Amino acid sequence: MVFFSSCRVSSPKLCGSVIFVTKKQQQCVITIANRCITSKVMREGLPPVDKPPPFPYKEKRYNFFRALFDPTTSRLDENSKLIVVEGPPAAGKGVLAKELADDLGMAYFPSPTVAENYINDYGYDVRQLDDQLPESCKSYDENDFLKDPMRLNGSKAARFQLSKLALRYKCYLEALAHILNTGQGVVMDRSPYSDLVYITAMAEVGIVSKNVYNYYHSVRNNALFALWRPHLVIYLDVPIAETKRKIEARNRPYEKDSKMATPEYLQSLVDSYKKDFLKDISTHAEVLVYDWTKPANTEIVVEDIERVNFDQYGVYDAKMKDWRCYDKWDWNNNRQVFTHSQHYLLAHLNVPPVRCPEIVISGTDNKILETVMEEAPGNKYAKGFNAEMGDKGILFKLS
Repeated sequence: MVFFSSCRVSSPKLCGSVIFVTKKQQQCVITIANRCITSKVMREGLPPVDKPPPFPYKEKRYNFFRALFDPTTSRLDENSKLIVVEGPPAAGKGVLAKELADDLGMAYFPSPTVAENYINDYGYDVRQLDDQLPESCKSYDENDFLKDPMRLNGSKAARFQLSKLALRYKCYLEALAHILNTGQGVVMDRSPYSDLVYITAMAEVGIVSKNVYNYYHSVRNNALFALWRPHLVIYLDVPIAETKRKIEARNRPYEKDSKMATPEYLQSLVDSYKKDFLKDISTHAEVLVYDWTKPANTEIVVEDIERVNFDQYGVYDAKMKDWRCYDKWDWNNNRQVFTHSQHYLLAHLNVPPVRCPEIVISGTDNKILETVMEEAPGNKYAKGFNAEMGDKGILFKLS
């Protein structure tokens, strides 16, 4: 007998799902067919899900023997999804992504920065060593890019954007590893898939050459095939004039007067988002687009996400195909690769720039860079093996 009981269900809206409530031995058993993402509010009052605790993948290695007793699919549920929030600068991507992660019970992955990458494992900022380096090797972070995008005829900006692609690629790998090892979904602020809009805008306003543009795409095409595309992309559409106003309002150093804040650059950015990124990613992922001139309530976005049926596609559909595995061992193998073979996947970004000499650092300059960086505090050996930084028990450490 199927009926709706007085069992507590926060809302009857479950993305088109059917709630079957069966009365047996005076207990309510709820089975949700056609599972979709659900918020913490929607899960409130439902019986707890019996699944293994998150696997400590940063401390332990997931190998064949662990896979025998710890199949990846045992942790995955309707919220084991990857959501990416995209949009122009100052649109409010980070704020929305963080609020969505909180409402959906997911992990929030902020957009990585080049500036963070200059801080080593011991907290030492290697930018302090710039006076010992040749101009081609000196640090160049987000503030430098905004202040002087044409430094060394744009070669610094070209290497900067390639570094951003690599950082987003690594962050995306971490997100995939997190989902497969913990079962918890992830909400990200931007992704390596959308990074192409920046190099496109930079090429159109004359910051980088056609050579650099073509080389960037060769790197991108050589690396992105190894990743699984997101389940959902949320794009915040903001008019150029409003984007310019928001950039001025947040008043970041060098940004509001930068070439990166001109209407021409911002228009190129938005055009590439819509013509290149959204058009391509929509063939695989679900896409939600919002007019974010005035930010809406996050609860509205959450409700829209709950309505998306990610399980409606068959085995021959292009959408969601990255997340369809043959069997449990296919899931386990991919989990191992995304978790412990990141160095191998990152190597796909190393495409020789034989036709792009403007981004190449000379051998002499590179040798100076290696020498200076090796002598930086905490850089001589791997983390945990630097006695001068206070590491103890080095002789007894195996890894």
